[in-house]
Order: sequence, then structure tokens, then C-alpha cells
Amino acid sequence: MRRLAIIAMAAASVATAADWPQFRGPSASGVGSGAKPPIHWDAAKGTNVVWKAEIPGLAISSPIVWGDRVYVTTAISSDPTQKIRTGLYGDTDSANDRSSHQWKVMALDKLTGKLLWQQTAHEGVPKTKRHPKSSQASPSPATNGSVVVAYFGSEGLYAYSSDGKLLWQKDLGIQNAGWFFDPDSEWGVGSSPVLYKNSVIVLCDRQKDSFIAAFDLKDGKELWRTARAELPTWGTPAVVEGKDRTEVVTNGSKAIRGYDADTGKELWTLSPNSEVVCTTPVTGHGLIFVTAGYPPIQPIYAIKIGSTGNLTLPDGKDSSAAIAWSKQRGGVYLPSPIVYGDQLYTLNNNGILTAYDAKTGNRLYQQRIEGNSFVASPVAAAGNLYLASEDGDVFVVKAGAQFGLVAKNPIGEPILATPAWADDMLIVRGAKHLFAIAEKP
Repeated sequence: MRRLAIIAMAAASVATAADWPQFRGPSASGVGSGAKPPIHWDAAKGTNVVWKAEIPGLAISSPIVWGDRVYVTTAISSDPTQKIRTGLYGDTDSANDRSSHQWKVMALDKLTGKLLWQQTAHEGVPKTKRHPKSSQASPSPATNGSVVVAYFGSEGLYAYSSDGKLLWQKDLGIQNAGWFFDPDSEWGVGSSPVLYKNSVIVLCDRQKDSFIAAFDLKDGKELWRTARAELPTWGTPAVVEGKDRTEVVTNGSKAIRGYDADTGKELWTLSPNSEVVCTTPVTGHGLIFVTAGYPPIQPIYAIKIGSTGNLTLPDGKDSSAAIAWSKQRGGVYLPSPIVYGDQLYTLNNNGILTAYDAKTGNRLYQQRIEGNSFVASPVAAAGNLYLASEDGDVFVVKAGAQFGLVAKNPIGEPILATPAWADDMLIVRGAKHLFAIAEKP
């Protein structure tokens, strides 16, 4: 019986092409391998909407998928007047929300949207404030099929079994992430946990004593911790598989860095970068693409996998032995970039979509997408990009060297979370509901 249980657990931990185990799926790529999603839908009319499930609270964390389950996190305020402020604005103030909250982890049936279980990880007044466009549950969960990990910043790191049993929890201290010029402007955390082998890696960039650390998935034991001389950041790390090593790449204000995923040893650094960074690195064509969009420095770097040391370019140079190409303008602020086919795509907050040749950096086109503001990161499948706007529309754009708008599909409520793929289904999280979009027979 014990042998059968071990075999079952091992099987549950093997990802398939249909699984979406973390923020933006496998390797944070945003690409749905083998998925054949719908092109057209209408949430109000129910066209190609398989199910719709209400998710209480304020949260912009993205859904994840494993097997027959969809996992989401949320933070439920006891103040019913609280909301997320959408649109384009540059306020540095924090939201005035000191009400008691419940931080929850929820599992839903992928085929029906039925709630299978929910657990309250923590309850109380938030230990730090949030940005008006953010929430107390912004990091996305991560899973290997057996363990589901949720990170709630100052409220802790939690690990559950796939059936909702609490396995362990860790207090990582006060995660005061906000505008570094004014410590009173607290914006909340945004970096999501990522899994590597039998560990979960968490990036904790805050006003002081920033660090990145790995914890054993089995019991939460700390495996390694590396201090970071870093300002608050909000981007999720990327696990990058190289020829001779696996590294964790972090987007940082003072420097972009690569760490050994097994030991936490710093492998390389690269600067300069924006003072506020929110995007996640992505990989493709043997390169690591990192971008940030807070002025005046708004870079795009294409870093060769396996590099070591100080990768900072000499003055006046845009490439080197370690940097395939770079740009000091054109980087984007909130939506993470995506590599799909031979192109690198960036989407700015104001809806400007730019396509580059991923290998050379040559700009192929730049096109404004209809919509007031974009926070969610692009995802791609079946030859198309899917771009979700805060207005509540998902734009389908043909992938390739030339721009082509295929469809505009309304969800009917603001979208700030990045969608997830589940087989041929697109899981979209709006402000109040979770939608499963697929071609109906």
C-alpha cells in the first residue's frame, strides 16, 4: 500500500502539457502548449462560456491549473466599500483599508467550476497597506500537483495538500514593499512563488533586508537564503534551465541577477535598470529577456543563458559576449513580455503592443490596442496572442511579424489577473468571477 501511495504521489507531481502550475504557466512563459482555445466569446450572452464562478474578495492573483483542478487565492475585506481602482494614473498613495481580512485558498473543479474546498490561511487586519490598483492577495499560487503553495506577503507562506489539508506555514516577516522615497506609501507584495525540484522559491524585496529564499515543499524547512541589496520590487522570478545549471533570474531595481537554483549563489548581475520593476523575465532562443518601464531608464535586455559575472555593458554598447542585444528605451512597466515563435512581444500599460525579432532585437511593428489600461500579462496559444484589458475585454491578435487583430471579446468586468490555459480552455479571472472559456459543441 505504501508503495502504491508513493507511486500515486509521484504521478501527481508530473506536469502535463495541460497543466498551468504557476504565474504564467510553465517557466512563466505564458504559452499554452498544444492548446486550441476559442477565438470568439461573449460572457454576457454566455457564448463559449463553459462556466462562471463567483470569487469573493479583492485579489489580482492569477489562477493556476493542475489536472482537474483550478486554484485561486483571495483576500476578503470586512469593509464592503473597498474596491480596486482601475485606469491609468501615477498615484503613490496607499489604499485606505484597515478592515479585518480573510486570506483564502480555493480549489474549483476545472470542468464545472464547482467549489471543491476552501481554506482560510489567515484572518486579521493587514500588516501592511496596499496600492489602490493592487490587493492583499496579488501573488499567484503555485503547485506541483501534490502541494499547493500560497504566498500572502506579511501574512505568511502556506502549503496545502491538493485536498486542502494545511501541511505547513512560514512567517517571513513584514514585507513592506512600496515607494522607496516614502516608506509610508505601502503598495503590497506582487512576486509569486515558483517551484524548483522539491522546493518553493520566494522573492522578498522590501524597504530593507531584502532576500530570496528556497523552502522544502515537504515541511517548509529553509534550504537556502541569499541577501539582496535591493529596493522593493514586484516581479516574479523565472527558473531558467541551462546546459550545465539551473538558475533563478530576478528583475531588480539596482540590478537584474541570476542565482544558482540549488544553492542560491549569485551567478551574475546586470545594470542599469528602472527604479520600479514589476515584470517577470522570460526565455526563448537561448536568451533571457528582461524588461522594465519606469522612466527614465526603460530597458530591454536579451541575456545569453549560462552567462556569469558582471554583465553590465560598456558605455555606448548595446551588445556583448553575454548580451545578444539591448535597448535603453521601450521597456514596459506592468505586463510581462512574451516570447512566441520568433518574436518577442511587449505590451505597455497604455495598450501599445510592440513586436521584435527575438534574436536580433529589430522592431517589427508597434500598434496601439483599443483599451484604457492593461495590467495582465499576455498569453499565447494556437498562433494567437491573448491580451486582457482592465476594461474587461480580451483582444486576440495574430502572432507573427505583422499586426493583425482577430477578435475583441467582452468579459464584462475589469481584468487585472493574467489568464491561464487548461487544455483547450482559457481561464479568465475578472474582478468578481472566474470564467472558463472554450468552444462549446
